[in-house]
Amino acid sequence: MTRTVRGAIALLGAAALSLGAVATSGAAQPGAGSAAQGEVKIGLLLPESKTTRYEKFDRPYIEQKIKELAPGAQIDYYNAAESATTQQQQVNTALAKGNKVLILDAVDAKSIQSSVQKAHDAGVKVVAYDRLAQGPVDAYVSYDNRKVGELQGQALLDALGDKADSGQIVMHNGSPTDPNAAEFKAGAHSVLDGKVKIGKEYDTPNWDPNNANQQMSGAISALGKENIVGVYSANDGLAAGIATALKAAGINVPLTGQDAQLDAIQRILLGTQTITVEKPYKPEADAAATMAVNLAEGKELPDSLTPTTVTSGSGQKVPAMLLTPVVVDKNNIKDTVVKDGLYTVEEICTPTYAAACKDAGLR
Repeated sequence: MTRTVRGAIALLGAAALSLGAVATSGAAQPGAGSAAQGEVKIGLLLPESKTTRYEKFDRPYIEQKIKELAPGAQIDYYNAAESATTQQQQVNTALAKGNKVLILDAVDAKSIQSSVQKAHDAGVKVVAYDRLAQGPVDAYVSYDNRKVGELQGQALLDALGDKADSGQIVMHNGSPTDPNAAEFKAGAHSVLDGKVKIGKEYDTPNWDPNNANQQMSGAISALGKENIVGVYSANDGLAAGIATALKAAGINVPLTGQDAQLDAIQRILLGTQTITVEKPYKPEADAAATMAVNLAEGKELPDSLTPTTVTSGSGQKVPAMLLTPVVVDKNNIKDTVVKDGLYTVEEICTPTYAAACKDAGLR
């Protein structure tokens, strides 16, 4: 079961109002009672900063929403810099600091299980953010990741048109330690299998663009550039490395992505990337923050925040909110990433992209 982004925003608003009503009911003053100043202690653990979304969007949106709901909240921020070991150490630090809820975007969903268990044993709640960590997680918010892969696969098929059976595609599926990557992959295969020939397929450790670049260069050498008709890339970071390899080989074929990074939007304008998948960050961040504040205040999560249930890799049934992603192409940039406030036209349409912006109706 999924919700549209618009519907999710409405649900989040209702949940926030409910929180406010509880905090200010009776004779209580703002910040009194269970939400007393300093008593809401939340650890925010993000996986890395190489992908622009985490520092530019996720962190500030989550912190802003927590402060809106619990002005006196203590928020401790940790970034694991792509290291699963570092993130495990950061969980220990968060527990030692007295964080009562962890918002956790796992570097490695499997290896973090022992840390999630340790938090659970200490009475600390865990909200899995964007990626579903293994272990006794209390709530999860993300996008419908299989749907992301389906949208990517269909967009690639649409872009290939009658060339779908005239050559081979290359697939770059993302990090094998990220459970989301497996869902993107499954969704893409459900659309592409039987309709295209997959010449080469890769998992890309750590979502590293340099690895993707090397993989793409190897695929070009192995398959021959004249035989490659399209490339599936699970996200925009990989697409950046892939696009560089394609350009070096003199190839321009349909290329997918995800996360609506600024450089991806600009590649779409130039025609070196075909689509990206936008997963608006604010609804996801607001949901995680609202879940965390509820749990920090000892409250049950309302159905509006957890309308469905998912099963983690370790077999736990986890209450969840799954939001619906959106395909972004050259024709709807203004109605998606600009309208949603990710970027202004000025940020997108720097001098290098001025002509392409005019052609796309952004100017």
